[in-house]
Amino acid sequence: MKILTLYPDSFGSNTHLVISNGHALVIDPSVKADKIIAAAEADGAIIDGILLTHGHFDHIFAIDSLREALGIKLMMHKDDAEMITDSHKNAFFTFFHRESLYAPADILFEDGQNISLGNETIQVIHTPGHTKGSVCYLVGDALITGDTLFADGIGRTDLYGGSFTALMHSLDKLAELDRNLKIYTGHGDTEILGHALDNSAYFRH
Repeated sequence: MKILTLYPDSFGSNTHLVISNGHALVIDPSVKADKIIAAAEADGAIIDGILLTHGHFDHIFAIDSLREALGIKLMMHKDDAEMITDSHKNAFFTFFHRESLYAPADILFEDGQNISLGNETIQVIHTPGHTKGSVCYLVGDALITGDTLFADGIGRTDLYGGSFTALMHSLDKLAELDRNLKIYTGHGDTEILGHALDNSAYFRH
């Protein structure tokens, strides 16, 4: 299993390609579809679908173009489903004062569900706080955290669906995992989970 992080031409957000045994899932496609497809092809992988860590505009840019190009499905937590069809809720209108809407998700999941990819199983961990339906994905020795936890901070909670109290509970939930997991974040660099949680202490208190 490998994870490729793509960054260029995005809204400052990371797109992750999780690859196992010739199959890939795209997580948070903010990078243009052609670059995502080219990265998968260069690794000899077929893209099976799209996963979202949450529904903010800077993480969903290429969901429709990828679905159209590849005929794949979009999967996300049910509590954020409303965001991709509402520019106010996904915050695009907040920053750019115009609409940016996408087709509804194809598959909605809940906390604890498993997703198969090649030889790996990806576990969905519901971590509300940044948004109502924010999730992290646990796969092997990696944790893809979206905007719940960064290398040196935590996600903002002042946009639609945000809750500082909920985010604190979610960080406590992550603290129960193996501190040696490598986290792949929605913005910025990778980090070790334990270090990231320690680094977040200032923001939490």
